[in-house]
Amino acid sequence: MQILVKKMDGELEPFDIEKLKSSLRNAGASERAVETISNHLASEIYNGISTQEIYAHAFEILKHFEKKPVAARYSLKRAIFDLGPSGFPFEQFIMAVFTELGYKNARAGVSMQGRCAPHELDFLAQKDGRTIGAELKFHNTPGYKTDLKVALYVSTRFEDLKKADHKIDEGWLITNTRFTKNVIRFAECSGLKILGWDYPYGAGLLQIIEKSKVHPITALVSLKKSQKKELMERDIVTCKQALRIIKKNGSLGLQLDNFEEVEEELRSLCNGSV
Repeated sequence: MQILVKKMDGELEPFDIEKLKSSLRNAGASERAVETISNHLASEIYNGISTQEIYAHAFEILKHFEKKPVAARYSLKRAIFDLGPSGFPFEQFIMAVFTELGYKNARAGVSMQGRCAPHELDFLAQKDGRTIGAELKFHNTPGYKTDLKVALYVSTRFEDLKKADHKIDEGWLITNTRFTKNVIRFAECSGLKILGWDYPYGAGLLQIIEKSKVHPITALVSLKKSQKKELMERDIVTCKQALRIIKKNGSLGLQLDNFEEVEEELRSLCNGSV
């Protein structure tokens, strides 16, 4: 009998064990861990199980089976959700990702006057002589999709700015979740650049984050949720930022009984590079 799993948006799809294995391998899990987790889940799943439950099962086993950085990489999508509830840490995280990818003068919250109205861009940066401006839509609710009305007002905003001769070569709409089909159709027709968790296919936000090797502080397995929140309140949203602070001050400014464990996980996630 075919097992159906419930996705975050409520839709059902056939359970694909190879998809699970692929996500584990991408996180750096060993083949022994991949097979152990896959075999365990194959015996535990039932019709209608949610993808969140599958993730939780896999994450708990992975956390005890492999070194912590592997579990941290596997939890990347959930770690992005944990950057909330406000969108500000997500803006800071996206700036860090794009800066690592070679974008210059990355700024958040840039006010600009259009021909017809004032606007505030969430993100502005330059690369290869081109300027991109972006509207960032952060969601901390799994399954939420950015819809057409958002794409329409973002497109209108950039058209108004271009009419005022602002040199913005590309207008982007970036989200940590997904887009509706109508948004994708509109973007393909209008020229609006859209970047979602898995769109464009094979070059979505997930792939961009992995390419940048910038990890959110919320991905750390060795820190408590309250400790991660404390760091974000101090505008520390990436593991590289945290590692820089340790290199400079010899501590993170937290009461830690497992400082060496935290530092080791940070260094592993950052590959020793800051």
